[in-house]
Amino acid sequence: MLKWCRRAVVGLLLATGAGLSSAGMAQTWTDVIAPDMRFKIEMPAPVDRGTVDEKQASFDGLRTVYQATAGGHNFDFDYVDYQPDFISQRDSKQMAYEIGRGAAEKAFPKDKYKYVRDEAITLEGWDGYALDIESEKGDGVVMRTYFVKNRLYRLLATYAPDEASKAAVRRFVESFKVADTR
Repeated sequence: MLKWCRRAVVGLLLATGAGLSSAGMAQTWTDVIAPDMRFKIEMPAPVDRGTVDEKQASFDGLRTVYQATAGGHNFDFDYVDYQPDFISQRDSKQMAYEIGRGAAEKAFPKDKYKYVRDEAITLEGWDGYALDIESEKGDGVVMRTYFVKNRLYRLLATYAPDEASKAAVRRFVESFKVADTR
């Protein structure tokens, strides 16, 4: 989780110093569809896909990571499966809060950043957490965390203080759909 927040901080710092224009956000988008057909999300092309072997006893495999950039901003999406019944034996709302907030308060201290959205959410009936943070200059980071059955999904995107950049982040976040129903 700390690596995830570090990437957000770096993207936010780059956006702050770069003064990016909305022209930098005009690019091709592509659908990313899970090999097992459990999700779909739109990301700026090209999208890099990789895996990370995190050593957590509760995980049931590798974490799959998708990364893209648009106009110098990060668009990150990842998921990992938990051991069978791990999530069902716990409070998924509390887990979404803990993972959704994670190291955010350390990476983004409240005396320097504005927490625009900081609340529990649902996606198609599944528990999640929304965390949107802005700097005083208006650039920011959007993070979403969802638990769907035994899978954890995380979305993270950074934006500049212009409408085109914010629209790209909205497109990314709102495009995320899961096939599993509750």
